[in-house]
Amino acid sequence: MLVLSNPIHTDIALPADPDVLEALSFVSSQGLELNHPGVFWIIVGWGSRSFYIETPTWSELKPGPVIDALTWDRSVMHVRRAGQISPSLPSVREVELSETEFGGLLRDIRSSFQTDKGEQPSAISGAAYDAHDIFFPANGGFNALLGCNTWTARMLRQAGIRTGFWTPLPFTLNLSLDLHNAD
Repeated sequence: MLVLSNPIHTDIALPADPDVLEALSFVSSQGLELNHPGVFWIIVGWGSRSFYIETPTWSELKPGPVIDALTWDRSVMHVRRAGQISPSLPSVREVELSETEFGGLLRDIRSSFQTDKGEQPSAISGAAYDAHDIFFPANGGFNALLGCNTWTARMLRQAGIRTGFWTPLPFTLNLSLDLHNAD
């Protein structure tokens, strides 16, 4: 699996293999077909509902979503299908997991999606950047102190990868991965 970083956010990229497609089959039933030609990776991330949905690009940044993300907001899961991703890019970190660890990671990611009384997760109507992504309500609330990067770190810890407890920025998450997982 991969950890993808930009200056303020991290995502987890899962290989589009049969186990992942099965675990996230509700995404396809909600309108984003994951078993699509050319899809090699399923990218998942957790974040602030208003910031994530209302800021597809930096040029669309507005004060309201920033204030929501800094204080308190509902959370969402973002799912994006992707083609090849080169692990040699500076924004990409490869993380090796055993089959058991990967299964646990997949289970924990799946449990981050909000469901209503055991139902399958339901997509947020009209919330997408383009034809290759979709948003779902997520469990938990979002704020800048316990945000997307701490969610990524928690998912990795629950899968058996050591990270720092508080990793508010991609830089701190990557630093903690280096520090706690040196060979």
